[in-house]
Amino acid sequence: MDRIAEKRLADWLDSSYRKPLIIRGARQVGKSTLVRQFADHKKLTLHEVNLERHPTLVEVFKTQDTGKILLELEFICGKGPISGKDGFLFLDEIQAVPIAIQTLRYFYEDHPDLPVISAGSLLEFTMSKHSFSMPVGRVEYLYLGPVTFEETLAAMEKRILLDLLRNYHLHEVFPQSAHDQLLELQRIWLLVGGMPEAIQRFIDINALDAVFDVHASIIETYKDDFAKYATQADLLRLHKVFNYVPMAAGEKFKYVRVDPEEQSRELRKAVDLLEKAQIIMKACHTDASGLPLGATINRRIFKPFFLDCGLMNTICGVQWISLNELKRKSFVNKGHVAEQFIAQHLAYIGKNNVSPFLTYWLREGRAGNAEIDFIIQLGQAIVPVEVKAGKSGSLKSLQQFVNQKKARVGVRFDLSIPSYQHVSHALSQGGESVQVEFDLLSLPLYMIEELPRIFAGVVTKEHSV
Repeated sequence: MDRIAEKRLADWLDSSYRKPLIIRGARQVGKSTLVRQFADHKKLTLHEVNLERHPTLVEVFKTQDTGKILLELEFICGKGPISGKDGFLFLDEIQAVPIAIQTLRYFYEDHPDLPVISAGSLLEFTMSKHSFSMPVGRVEYLYLGPVTFEETLAAMEKRILLDLLRNYHLHEVFPQSAHDQLLELQRIWLLVGGMPEAIQRFIDINALDAVFDVHASIIETYKDDFAKYATQADLLRLHKVFNYVPMAAGEKFKYVRVDPEEQSRELRKAVDLLEKAQIIMKACHTDASGLPLGATINRRIFKPFFLDCGLMNTICGVQWISLNELKRKSFVNKGHVAEQFIAQHLAYIGKNNVSPFLTYWLREGRAGNAEIDFIIQLGQAIVPVEVKAGKSGSLKSLQQFVNQKKARVGVRFDLSIPSYQHVSHALSQGGESVQVEFDLLSLPLYMIEELPRIFAGVVTKEHSV
């Protein structure tokens, strides 16, 4: 189970200010499983109703009478009276009965002692087709993404490697043998990805062909979902964007590349819907002049990323490359795969009660372009993050950013063992030489989930004087 999500559920359940909780995320990322495992771990009675299986419940929900609704649900669940004494109510696939979303406010007002969790996919698609009052201020949200690399290690019972990652400090020697094993596991993870069914299939039979079959099924399920909620014209645009983003992950988005015959305005609607549904993510350009980062973003300038690395690679056709060839060769778009890996982990680091939010920095000019893959906030620091697919790479853009924004620390993810070093470089600026000084925290890609801990434990401490 996702440690962060489990803690969020536990805090929500114990809160005296608890409101009905909506778990948001793309289909098949594990929303329902999370709730079931949480109930099992806490030894709580789970009153679960899948609203896709009971579409006729729309009539009882239309009454907005929570007493009648609970009585009806009680006999569907078959576990006795639904109360908050030792259990909670779980309305799964709530998008299938849209009026149930509005009813959540009445559960909050009429039954404050009853914990209510709901989950749904493509909620924005549902809301765009139905006119009803959203329970603003009467619900809470938990955003759930794909399974992470460390969670996959736990599922694969790689406990020794997992303990090394979660307890490592920069002053310690990192074993080369462990590094090699983690690089190999991460290479496999780039193909398998973080969809729970794909991970479980790989664990069960250790065959990538079977994993790719799972990916294909999930991809078709998404497309089938689009057809339920979109007009024919909108459906075509959704498919175009859905198929384009995996090929262009990490590149500055240009609508003309999706379809030069389509108007940007119409494609923008499809992009926004897929983003809100968490099937794609945007990293928007930020000036990075101060906190919060969102105050200086330009939403028209962005890089797209896909929901999941494994799905992305399957859409790009990696399943047609033999396993032996994959072992001998790097991926054609290897750099973009590495950036996708970091993006889908960064998006869910920290608070998961707000929609995933990514930023990057771009400078375009006659003197040359400079781009920082991601700009993040760690504590009160604005931190530039570079992603390299190999064991090293140029730091030109990082140096430009440090010089302009006076950053004290930069982060680089690559394939090398962890390190922390001071960088001093003479940068040519307007015909003059400018000395750039900063500290560089370099971590292997697979250590992305440990970035906040390592940064807080080492970097922040050294710069607190």
